Formats: sequence, structure tokens, C-alpha cells
Amino acid sequence: MKSIANYITMIRIILSLTLFFIEPLSQAFIIIYLICGISDILDGYIARKTNTVSEVGGKLDSLADLIMFTVLIILFYPIILIHFNIIVWIIIVTTIRLISMVIVYIKYRKFGVIHTYGNKLTGFALFMFPLLLAFNFNGYVPIMLICLIACISSIEELLIHLTSTELKINRRSIFDN
Repeated sequence: MKSIANYITMIRIILSLTLFFIEPLSQAFIIIYLICGISDILDGYIARKTNTVSEVGGKLDSLADLIMFTVLIILFYPIILIHFNIIVWIIIVTTIRLISMVIVYIKYRKFGVIHTYGNKLTGFALFMFPLLLAFNFNGYVPIMLICLIACISSIEELLIHLTSTELKINRRSIFDN
């Protein structure tokens, strides 16, 4: 925890949890949400530039992402109309991701989520969703797009875990060795 990047990640966790106490899509919500997004970009960048990348930092970043995603699901579920097919997609993606985590744990006795381009694209799409809602954009199309991207990236990560002999957290794609 001696790294500035880890402190930034901890701030993101705290700010993510404060969103529970703010009206969704209000100005204060959007500001805190944007700060969370910027901090998500900054923590990794700072860790790489200061040569303080660590396993703890990677796990902390994944935890922060999970907390943010969970907070958003809880806050937006009552706001948007989620069709049954979206719920099915979310269950499928979650199941694939859980299977990947179990495989990583069985193979390497560690927790690990790979930072693939697909996972980064999924994260960016998820990040953009509340901003689109704040500007009264129809939520169905972005949700379908997010589900498609998340499904492809989770399958890619699963395939990487099934075919790899070592855990490379910073592997960019299935085509990157």
C-alpha cells in the first residue's frame, strides 16, 4: 500500500461507495462518477510510470472495479427497464467470469483478472453507460452493446486461462503471448 497508485485506487473505492448516498444521475453523482473514472485510468498509469506496479495493486484495482460495477447495478436496476434477455446475458457473462476465476485459482492458487483490450473496452463501455443515461439516451441499445462486448471479452479471457501455462495479468489479447 506504499504506492500513490494504490491510494488513488482506495479513494476510488470510497467514492464508489459514496454514490449510494447521492441521487443517481444528479450533477453531484456525475462529478463523483467522473472522478472515479479518471482515477481508474490514473492509478494504472501512475503505477507503470513510477515503476510501482504490484500484485496487490492489481488486486486492489480489480476490487475497485467490482465495487463500482456492483454499486451501479444496484443503483440503476430500479431506474432502467431491464429486459429478460439482458438479465440472461448478464447471468451468462457473470458465469463465464466466475468460471475463469475458478480456473485461475485452481491452476495458479491466485486470484487474477487479465487486463485484456476486451476487458478494457468492456470497462469503458460500462463507464459510458451512466453518462449516456444522464443525457436521456435510450438505455437499451447501450446495454445490448455492453453485453455483447462483455460476452466476447469474458470468453476471450476464459480461453486464455484454459490455454495458458502461466498467469500473465497484463496479457492484452488471446493473440498476445
